[in-house]
Amino acid sequence: MSDVLAILARLSDWRNLLDFTLVALFFYAILRLIQGTQAMQLLRGILIVGVIVVAVSRTVELTAFGWLLRNSSLLILVAIPVIFQPELRRALERLGRGLPFLADRPESTATQELITQIVRACEQMANERFGALVVIEGLTSLGEYIERGIRVDGAVSAELLVTIFYPGTPLHDGAVIIREGRLAAASCVLPLTMRELADPQLGTRHRAAIGISEVSDAISIVVSEERGTISVARNGRIVRRIDPNRLRRILTDFFNPRAEETHVEPTVEAAPAER
Repeated sequence: MSDVLAILARLSDWRNLLDFTLVALFFYAILRLIQGTQAMQLLRGILIVGVIVVAVSRTVELTAFGWLLRNSSLLILVAIPVIFQPELRRALERLGRGLPFLADRPESTATQELITQIVRACEQMANERFGALVVIEGLTSLGEYIERGIRVDGAVSAELLVTIFYPGTPLHDGAVIIREGRLAAASCVLPLTMRELADPQLGTRHRAAIGISEVSDAISIVVSEERGTISVARNGRIVRRIDPNRLRRILTDFFNPRAEETHVEPTVEAAPAER
């Protein structure tokens, strides 16, 4: 209690109050950043273990264990960037996207035509039950995944996308990656998310769509071949069963650096297994 009163007494100085406010805002930003991600679960586990360890060390006189705790601060500082690497990377990418002069998007007319072609292709593939995975690169380079795929470097058209994902064609299995308004590569292998999803029946395409959005600022579009539905993943989250009009709005927000960031929330609806 005396410690709390001492801290409150120090807040009478405006500099101490500013110091306290900045620290509070820092931790608030960290919590907002990892909210709804696997890092939040890790943080909860770390806090629970920390509370138990402190309680035990304070209750029972454990000399060696106490020494270990006092000298483990450096190890913790090294471990934090490793454990929370995806979230820290995403935070820096969001900071970069928040600076308009760093944004590099296609011209408005070309962008609208690109969006139109993608929406047309996804609508047609959904109607014909073609499985597809389309990834649009953001500011984070997807060069390593493009290099592993089959280079195309062609203009994006609905006809080309539908042809690539036509069942049985050599390039239909995998993802296509669009970079700077052009179809850079097809049959690309993407990382799968390791998170436990709300719907365990989500298939490989959906897990790959979420996975690439966890390690980059890309947006990915999935067409289910079994359900004929369209899903979009961004920032490690996925929204399912969207119509073409909503897909167009999401893509418009993605390509407009001044637009408010699209929030793609996870869904909990059950569905049969989708590939």
